[in-house]
Amino acid sequence: MNYDLTQGNIMKNLLKFSFPIMVGNVLQQLYNVVDTLIVGRYLGKNALAAVGSSYTLMVFVTSIILGLCMGSSAFFSIQFGRRDHDRLERGIYMAFLMIGTVTVVLNVFAYAGIYGILAFLRVPREVVPFMKEYLLWIFSGIAATFLYNFAAYFMRAIGNSLIPLCFLGISAVLNIFLDLFFIRVLMWGVGGAAAATVISQYAAGVGILIYCVKKYPEVHIKRENRRWNPDILKELLGLSSLTCLQQSVMNFGILMVQGLVNSFGSVVMAAFAAAVKIDSFAYSPVQDFGNAFSTYVAQNYGAGKSERIRKGMRDAVFSAFVFCTVISILVVSFAKPLMSLFLDDSSADSVAVGVGYLRIEASFYFGIGLLFLFYGYFRAVNKPGISVILTVVSLGMRVLLAYLLSSVEAVGVTGIWVSVPIGWILADAAGVYFYRCGHKNLRNGGILE
Repeated sequence: MNYDLTQGNIMKNLLKFSFPIMVGNVLQQLYNVVDTLIVGRYLGKNALAAVGSSYTLMVFVTSIILGLCMGSSAFFSIQFGRRDHDRLERGIYMAFLMIGTVTVVLNVFAYAGIYGILAFLRVPREVVPFMKEYLLWIFSGIAATFLYNFAAYFMRAIGNSLIPLCFLGISAVLNIFLDLFFIRVLMWGVGGAAAATVISQYAAGVGILIYCVKKYPEVHIKRENRRWNPDILKELLGLSSLTCLQQSVMNFGILMVQGLVNSFGSVVMAAFAAAVKIDSFAYSPVQDFGNAFSTYVAQNYGAGKSERIRKGMRDAVFSAFVFCTVISILVVSFAKPLMSLFLDDSSADSVAVGVGYLRIEASFYFGIGLLFLFYGYFRAVNKPGISVILTVVSLGMRVLLAYLLSSVEAVGVTGIWVSVPIGWILADAAGVYFYRCGHKNLRNGGILE
């Protein structure tokens, strides 16, 4: 079902549209969690540390592709809101070529730089063999990430969030089955976990691309629209490059934090690997709500409905607050049982470290929930540069404080954990300031031009 978010009840349509996206990311996080759980339970602490560090690295690498797809999606939504189908086709053609080229380049650099990556991340010697084996497999799935996200963000841009969920669900179930088969039956170790992920990614990526080709006439680009168009490329780059920069800065900061975590040894690495998966799983719905909200704003921005955008922001902030409050209470209350799912009794020290991380982060989930709404809002109103500023504030403070505080012997690794919510809060304050500046323009009849 395609949703035209420029009409009808705001919150009802936004929730209907966002729900499949949220469920889809929960599924994606679920099979990441299961992947980590299986590795931690059956392959040990060093293998878990390797998979956890690899996950952080891959989030950074694929964030470049994801940022380009998200930026292109904003362009698609705006053209859909304007009912400019020819310009939509031209944008799809140009975006596919642009992001496809970037994907190939990323793949080449990832394989060529694998030893430099391991050195940069300060991976302990006992973890290096596991991480190298995992990465050699997992890099081959970068192209699948491009195929799935390009098709999924195109479909969401025109109001269809259900079909991407279906393909992601198939991929999640397949990944869990293959994880158990490759690790428990074939005894392939961490390579088996990576192979399961890659095969599942291609199943989703190729499957959704075939569906798009069969069902959507917009991807059957007319000959006259399959041309190099510098104006559209400029607009795509304006949205995509800054969104890509925002995603890359955000995840590069996380990657730097991962390197700092690794310097504390395999106990902290294993704790961080498990805790981050729980953390990501907990707040992923509000992250996807922010992405759905971005589509809502972009469609109304294209249609020129500024008052509808303002009302949507008010309702979205309230919904995010309610959700984050509930999730915060649950994660703080059940931090130890959640960590114990990933690590057995022999890893009690890692469990204790992870519990400390979760209780600090979870207490401030609304901070990141509000930040996701700001990211989506500014991207949708053609101001992705502001999202970059918010990311620099959030991650810059996080990285700076993590290195400063963790160097104090009395604080140690806890300094890395407390730096995160501080970064969220400062970025939220900046987001409120920029939003209020734009809101004055909205009241005067403009749309943030």
